[in-house]
Amino acid sequence: MQCNRGNCATIGNYLDTKPGYKVPWESLQNERGPGTLDSLTKMSSITTSALETPAGRSLEQTCDDLALALLAVVTVVAGFTFRDYGLGWDDYTHAEYADLLLKMYGSGFTDTSALSFANLYMYGGGFDMAAALLHKIVPLELFETRRLLGAIVGLIGLGVTWRLARRVGGPVAGLAALALLALCPTFYGHMFMNPKDAPFAVAMVILMLGLVRLAQEYPSPSPHTILIVGLGAGLSVGSRILGGLALLYAAIGFLPIWIADIRQHGVREAAHRFAHVAYVLLPGLLLGYLVMGLIWPWAIIDVANPFRALTYFSHFFEKPWKELFDGAIVSVPDMPWSYLPTLFALQLPEVMLVLLGAGIAGTAVALLRANVDTRRKTVLLMLTLAAMLPLAIAMVKRPALYNGIRHFIFVVPPMAIIAGVAFAAIIGWLKQHSRAAQAVFAALFLFGLMLPFNEMIRLHPYQYTHFNHIAGTVRGADDRYMLDYWGLALKQASEGLRQDLEEKQEHAPPNRKWRVAVCGPQRPAQVALGPGFAIGWDSHAADFAMTLGEFYCKGLNAPVVVEIKRDDVVFARVYDIRGKSIASLLAIPAP
Repeated sequence: MQCNRGNCATIGNYLDTKPGYKVPWESLQNERGPGTLDSLTKMSSITTSALETPAGRSLEQTCDDLALALLAVVTVVAGFTFRDYGLGWDDYTHAEYADLLLKMYGSGFTDTSALSFANLYMYGGGFDMAAALLHKIVPLELFETRRLLGAIVGLIGLGVTWRLARRVGGPVAGLAALALLALCPTFYGHMFMNPKDAPFAVAMVILMLGLVRLAQEYPSPSPHTILIVGLGAGLSVGSRILGGLALLYAAIGFLPIWIADIRQHGVREAAHRFAHVAYVLLPGLLLGYLVMGLIWPWAIIDVANPFRALTYFSHFFEKPWKELFDGAIVSVPDMPWSYLPTLFALQLPEVMLVLLGAGIAGTAVALLRANVDTRRKTVLLMLTLAAMLPLAIAMVKRPALYNGIRHFIFVVPPMAIIAGVAFAAIIGWLKQHSRAAQAVFAALFLFGLMLPFNEMIRLHPYQYTHFNHIAGTVRGADDRYMLDYWGLALKQASEGLRQDLEEKQEHAPPNRKWRVAVCGPQRPAQVALGPGFAIGWDSHAADFAMTLGEFYCKGLNAPVVVEIKRDDVVFARVYDIRGKSIASLLAIPAP
């Protein structure tokens, strides 16, 4: 072991970063490299002396206390603001799916209409059922309950991300990853309003926690690890069939461990150790299958159904429509390979992008270094695959892409973890070389966090539409990319219309309701407007027109009653079209 300025690093300290968890030292004796490694290569952020000295314990406890405080702040903010988030295109349909699933269970599987409902039966309905059940016990409207549950699930994801990053890179990495994810506007916004992709992202990070623990404990996983792997697998695959990607992460990620096992113990003993791990994982996998079946019953009616879902979703399954990308209107099956890398580069916070790049580079260096522990290589490789492999596959396969990066929200937590571990490694390296540079780097990190934080406040409750300063924020992205593609702004537009009518003391014409033509998701508009309004597409007989600020909705030559804006960008408008002849609200022909 080598010490520098009172800080000592060993091969064990970056595996033993969770209080109460110890990697068996005997299993590392033959794989141990030099006492200290390059910080970016090793990506360790906590030292032996930091664990053994009072000052070190204070640093560790301070980071953990700050992480808990940050979680508490996010919890309080979410508790006060979850009602602000409107409904999107799919909310109403998902609520119907939940009712059908609960009817199926309540009828003893005699009512199986849920198993053929739209195409949602090819997804799990765990979040939808949980929201429907929670609605029965909390004094909230159904869709408010769904927003509350989204916040709860998102907070669980933040907590798991913190613990996973802490386990990989120490308390500093855990705190940094938590801050990066909590202040990632795209993730934060989606956790309230996305009933499919956000819960799937949380399920995947739970599974990644299990896989990382499995790598660290190989070949003798603890019962807790087996439980986490099974639960994560069941929730992930039960939410979206894409959860099966984790098998690919593990198959590739565990190669360093398996190769080292063969070299050290021989093929026969390595195979025996692998078989032992597979055997002890069986109870966890059985649990995963049961969890999957509970939240996705269609998947277990026929063992081939998950593969049918995979085939179904591997091709575009809806009538094509067009969306705005890089200033051009493009059919969603024809999106260029640059769609995802462009949007990730323009929507993730700048500080996360920089640290993610450093983390990926550090992983590449670690894989090439013979003196880096094989378990460490496996952990870093799996996390990097979880962050980047889905994007690489989509760039090569070029499936239909739409709605920005919402279908790929599940890669954001591992991105935050890689970035957090990189931050901790850099801050540790700078501590050994220049305290002044370390202070400057920490200040730059805090400044980098303040940029998305400020945008989150300005955009509320439309954080999911965030574009970073590279894109010129939402103001610069408005004419080039989709912003409120989910249609959340119709909630605030509806509230504004009702308030305007109340203030003017206007009432609907006798014997009918107010008529509102809507360019956007109509059922959410109906929920937001309430029973005193009738909505539809027909603008000829309507009293008001409510339109999203997206490219497919016209700007009308009529008095504006309500205008919802953020950063000088129009998210929605309500027009008074009484006495006007408006042929259509669409700026482009309907597909």
